[in-house]
Amino acid sequence: MRFVELSGEVMSALLDGDLPEAGRKAGVALTEYFVNDRARWLWRFRLGQIAADPDHARWMARQAVVGDEGFVVGHAGFHGPPDEVGMVEIGYSVAPEFRRQGYARAMLIELLRRAAAEPAVTTVRATISPDNVASLATISGFGFVEVGEQWDDEDGLELIFEVPAGRSPLP
Repeated sequence: MRFVELSGEVMSALLDGDLPEAGRKAGVALTEYFVNDRARWLWRFRLGQIAADPDHARWMARQAVVGDEGFVVGHAGFHGPPDEVGMVEIGYSVAPEFRRQGYARAMLIELLRRAAAEPAVTTVRATISPDNVASLATISGFGFVEVGEQWDDEDGLELIFEVPAGRSPLP
């Protein structure tokens, strides 16, 4: 698996629903999954973050690409750069047709590796709905510890899990 950055130009094309243009700018073919309502909300939110601070772009969403054919199976990234105590929050999403094939786990491994390679990152956080059995299973075995819960206006109740950066058992 490799990650390809979703630039502001690509996110803007996705917001416009222009998959051919987004794919051209991204260098890979994107699917309808990237222009559903949930994805559009995310691109709008990330574009706002990047507009507020362009240096944050390198932490944001990336396409998850697999195989020689360059199939885009979803997207993953951090919610932003490390905060004042060195915490980054991860996010990942797998397109429905690629679920239950290990891609979420592969995305998680790459995000944890990236966090471990960044000297400013001390902690990796994942927030997951208590009903999201698949995501809870994905983080299992990576050393995440439940540290609390929060209410998210977009996602509802979320359990908060954290692991020290570089301390997660990676294959």
